[in-house]
Amino acid sequence: MLQVSQRVHYGLRAMTELAKAYGNGPVSLAEIAEAERLPAGYLEQLAMPLRRAGLIEGRRGLHGGYELAVPPADVTVGAVVRALDGAVAPVVCLTVEYVPGSCERDPVCLSRSVWKRVKDSVDRVLDSITLAELCTTSCAEPAVTFIPPEQIQRLGAKDPCSIAG
Repeated sequence: MLQVSQRVHYGLRAMTELAKAYGNGPVSLAEIAEAERLPAGYLEQLAMPLRRAGLIEGRRGLHGGYELAVPPADVTVGAVVRALDGAVAPVVCLTVEYVPGSCERDPVCLSRSVWKRVKDSVDRVLDSITLAELCTTSCAEPAVTFIPPEQIQRLGAKDPCSIAG
C-alpha cells in the first residue's frame, strides 16, 4: 500500500538530528550517521536535495558539516518528504507531471476522488508536523493522533490541536 521510502525515513531521521543541534553550529554527516545508526555514504546522497530545497546549509573545512537553514519550527515533515521524494501521489493521475486527459479513464474514473482525498489527508498531516515538534515528542507517546474532521466539528473545536486524544 502506501509506504514511506527508505530515503525519506533516513532523511527525516537526519533532519531531526540537525534540528536537535540547531543553533550550535554544523554537524558532520559522520556524527549524524553514528547517532542514528545510518550509513554515512547514504546520508551524503540525501544532503544535496535537502540543500537544493533550502532546508539545510553546508560548511566545508575542519569544523564543517550541515545545519538547518531555518529554525526547526519552520521545517515541516512535508517539506522534507517533497525535497527527497517529490509530492505525495498515491496514483499516477495525481502526480505533478500528469497531463489531464492523458488517461482514457479520466472522464469516467470513479476511484480518483478516493486517492485525491488520501493525498490531501497525507499532505495535511505531513505539513502540520514540524521538526521542532518531532524533537519534543516523547518516544513513549505517539507523535500524531488522528482525529476525523467530523469529530472535530462535533466537539466544536476550531483548532484540532486543542482536542485531547
